[in-house]
Amino acid sequence: MPSLGADMEAGTIVEWRVHPGDRVKRGDVIVMVETEKGLVEVEIWDEGVVEQIVTLEGQKVPVGTVLALLRTDGAPPVTAASFPAPLTGPARPALPQATPTVAQVTGRPRVSPVARRRAEELGVDVANVTGTGEHGAITKQDVERAAAGAAVPTPPAPPTAATPIAERHAAMRKVIAAAMARSKREIPHYYLGTHIDMSRATQWLVAENLKRSVPDRLLYSALLIKAVALAVREVPELNGYWVAGAFKPGDGVHIGIAISLRQGGLVAPAIHDVDTLALNDVMRRMLDLVQRARTGVLRSSEIADATITVTNLGEQGVETVFGVIYPPQVALVGFGKLTEQPWAVGGLLGTRPVIAATLSADHRASDGHRGGRFLSAIDRLLQAPEQL
Repeated sequence: MPSLGADMEAGTIVEWRVHPGDRVKRGDVIVMVETEKGLVEVEIWDEGVVEQIVTLEGQKVPVGTVLALLRTDGAPPVTAASFPAPLTGPARPALPQATPTVAQVTGRPRVSPVARRRAEELGVDVANVTGTGEHGAITKQDVERAAAGAAVPTPPAPPTAATPIAERHAAMRKVIAAAMARSKREIPHYYLGTHIDMSRATQWLVAENLKRSVPDRLLYSALLIKAVALAVREVPELNGYWVAGAFKPGDGVHIGIAISLRQGGLVAPAIHDVDTLALNDVMRRMLDLVQRARTGVLRSSEIADATITVTNLGEQGVETVFGVIYPPQVALVGFGKLTEQPWAVGGLLGTRPVIAATLSADHRASDGHRGGRFLSAIDRLLQAPEQL
């Protein structure tokens, strides 16, 4: 079980995407895991053949627990007896001779993520649906058949503190609280702020979007994210992690995007290698990430790989953001809303669209001088938006 963030202690196996005997390669999604922050598609970073599935669907296991056995090319077959026990947590149960259904393990039917979302859309209680999938799994088609056959849909019960949504929200707030408490307890934050004239950026954006179809138009958030990615290449002490008492540089510039969820809570999945992407790709990946985060399906690499986080609360009317660093990262950049402010240029006073940019940084990894250079680099880059 991978660690999908500093605040994760355990995860629940929702659905295996592979079977014994399947060949897998780097980047393949092999299993769906549910955490306090939603469903995560877990990728594999080795190549070989799945030898055995060890952890059953429906089981909640600690980070570090063995989930499956993989035989790499040229290696002899492996067996559970020769494989190490879980790295953390309680002892793993004996391997079953036959794979039971999730209902046998957990007392509830197995429901695919797609079927669960469809059931919520149609107001169908999955407890009353008969599954026709493998091992009695409930499929999207099962849900739609149940909805079509229901003469009078049963109105959903009013939300209470015991509903799954309320429980999930409470669990998410708990892990967020733990991560933020750890951050303020362990990380010696320092804070810097500046105001950036966005007139060139907004003028260029308007002109550029007139050339584009509506679906291909850019938001100024894409400019901010790309500017942060290029600026952090100039000040690499802000791009990475503080682990084992030392700074570890990131293996790329992976920008975490703080996303508020509709049901409450917050996630900050990453867009990878932003410094190498064109603005079109930054925009496309940002929109895709927001959509999947809010529908509850992200990938493990997106959750765990962010090297620096950007939060933008301008849409909420916030002018200045002083964020809390998400450990083990060492920096967070905040942006507020665009406001018209008095601005002097060449001795002449006028008004310009201005944005407040802030930096929260770990004083163990960098200092105010380097942080100031980073904010200055963001400002400089946004004055030449056509080069981003």
